[in-house]
Amino acid sequence: MRTENQKQIDFESIRTLNESEPDQGAKIVEKTWPQRLDPEPMLESDADEQLLMFVPFTGVLKLHSILIRSSNGPSAPKTLKLFLNRDDLDFSAATDLPPTQTLELSQTSEIQDVPVKRTAFGNTYSLSLFFEDNYGADVTEIYWIGFKGEFMSLNREPVEVLYEKAANPKDHTLVQGVGDMASQGTRHGM
Repeated sequence: MRTENQKQIDFESIRTLNESEPDQGAKIVEKTWPQRLDPEPMLESDADEQLLMFVPFTGVLKLHSILIRSSNGPSAPKTLKLFLNRDDLDFSAATDLPPTQTLELSQTSEIQDVPVKRTAFGNTYSLSLFFEDNYGADVTEIYWIGFKGEFMSLNREPVEVLYEKAANPKDHTLVQGVGDMASQGTRHGM
């Protein structure tokens, strides 16, 4: 079962650090399933091989796997560290903090369907993807990223809650027969 979650991604809020051209990270995530094999747009790292991408969702995703297409050359990403619901990461934090899961990617230009630990990614509001290294090139290249899972929309409407600190007896009616026992001072079982 393939579930595309294109409508559930907040594309305008996707951030990618160390990308060679602005918004290329968002553009490769925005590609649809039929566009996944298109060579352009492509995400390429700038100063070195590392990339850090933050992908927010518009609801809660029970993530099953990450779909990725890169190259079959040395610019293919090798190690992918996933951080669940973290929007505050930079390269230093992504290197130092323990990830939710670490994935080893293959050196292929085929679509990789990489499963994640479903128990760890049951409440995914956002996902940070840290591409730590590649297979030996100076830059990392990625052509497409997708997400497979079950989506639950968030209720954005206000919820009205009434909380009574102390009950007002006038607001409540007594059950017939209970009031008589209370006034007589008797209790059940006595």
